[in-house]
Amino acid sequence: MARRSYGVNIVVNGRNINEVIIDSHYEKKHRDLTDEVICRLVHTLHGKELTFEMVKEGFHFYMMDRIPLNGRHYRLVWCMRDEGNYIGVINAFRR
Repeated sequence: MARRSYGVNIVVNGRNINEVIIDSHYEKKHRDLTDEVICRLVHTLHGKELTFEMVKEGFHFYMMDRIPLNGRHYRLVWCMRDEGNYIGVINAFRR
């Protein structure tokens, strides 16, 4: 299972983010999702200041729950590194 990369232009926690890397993990159990929906969820992070849940091996891990999109709500699990300009999406699913 490969990771896929997409260009973005958003600011999260005051940092310019220009790439989203999506792990294919979500496809195992959440076939109703697509990379397009996940990218749209990531765009909802734009302009936000968020608190991480934990730090492991230099990655800050975040979870946002109940993100509204097209009349549905989603959970997004993602990470960032201090020196990186990307967001890594670990998992996403509908609530």
